[in-house]
Amino acid sequence: MSSEATMMIVGAGIAGSVAAESLRAEGWRGRIVLIGRETRLPYERPPLSKAHLTEEVEPGPKTLVTSERLEELDIEYLQGREVVAIDRAAHTVKLADGARLAYERLLLTTGARARPVSNLIGQGARIRTLRTYDDALFIRRAINPGAEVVVVGGGFIGLEVAASAVSRGASVTVIEAGPRLLARAVPAPLAELIKAKHERSGVRLELGTTIERVDAIEGRSKVILTSGRAHLADLVIVGIGAVPNVELARLAGLAIDNGIALDELLATSDPDIFGAGDCCSFPHRLYNERIRLEAWRSAQQQGAAAASNMLGAHSPYEKIPWFWSDQYDQTLQVVGLHREQDDPVIRDLGPNGLLIFYLAKDGRIVAACGFGSLPAIAREIRFAEMMIGRGLSPNVEALSNPAVNIKSLLS
Repeated sequence: MSSEATMMIVGAGIAGSVAAESLRAEGWRGRIVLIGRETRLPYERPPLSKAHLTEEVEPGPKTLVTSERLEELDIEYLQGREVVAIDRAAHTVKLADGARLAYERLLLTTGARARPVSNLIGQGARIRTLRTYDDALFIRRAINPGAEVVVVGGGFIGLEVAASAVSRGASVTVIEAGPRLLARAVPAPLAELIKAKHERSGVRLELGTTIERVDAIEGRSKVILTSGRAHLADLVIVGIGAVPNVELARLAGLAIDNGIALDELLATSDPDIFGAGDCCSFPHRLYNERIRLEAWRSAQQQGAAAASNMLGAHSPYEKIPWFWSDQYDQTLQVVGLHREQDDPVIRDLGPNGLLIFYLAKDGRIVAACGFGSLPAIAREIRFAEMMIGRGLSPNVEALSNPAVNIKSLLS
């Protein structure tokens, strides 16, 4: 590729920002164009449901890369611009303002959007999802002491927002359609610990019920449930999952499979177009299936890996999935992916928390989950990740015994 060629990135979140910087670090000396829809510098999203809602002084967005750093690396950042079409044959993209830009290789990091419940919402109802810094500011200014808040969804985002709101003095009710919290990502014993933590903190939980509709009443929202109950709220916050942004890829004729379909090199069905982050699915050798991840670290790692492969590294992406969530003064961490047929092994740390490890039928550790104090849980999960990566089959009795130093099981 010539030094005049352009590496283009559509999407300026963590995956796109890391990819842009990685291209320079990997030695690319040509043009780099980073295109973002928002009018801000790229910023981190995990603090939106935590620090941005709870800090005493209203914080600004936590930037991923400064304008000075972009200038230093000679990365062209087109902010507040939107790509509306890709011409694969011509190797160009079209922007909403009609401009066309040429690329040598293209990376799609278009992310995901909050799943809506718009068909259930009456006109004028005060309802919000959380995806952007502006969303976080709106929510922060609404969750004042005494405010009535209804959170729809008992997953990661919903519970983090609930914890933040109740810590600000708001009265919070969480509505969850499933029979328990965090059903898709966390085993039942840990979910029960998290449920108890929220209840002790004053959050009301209504499980196994869904919204029938939300009506606007005198500047407030009335949330009517299928159970027959109703809640008046100053603000309704919806956190029922995310939808990958695949419209641009689909319009360009790229393969779609639970997101933009990538191969093990993070390339799409077009060898000159790559993907990374929440918008994409990819095959993972450890789990023998195609997966899509919505996690900060995964997006960061995929952005760096995609950049390398855009430059010809031909290195399969094999990082182990890792998620975390802050719940009040405790942490929830999950590494790897577990399935129903995997065997659970419980490691009780007493006041420091609880861990559950998952072993495949051949004895290999494939996943681990923990909830408790950050130092204890982070250490155990870190060594679990090492064991997963090495394909180890630890002794079950030793793994379940908190008196046994987990580091010793690495050998």
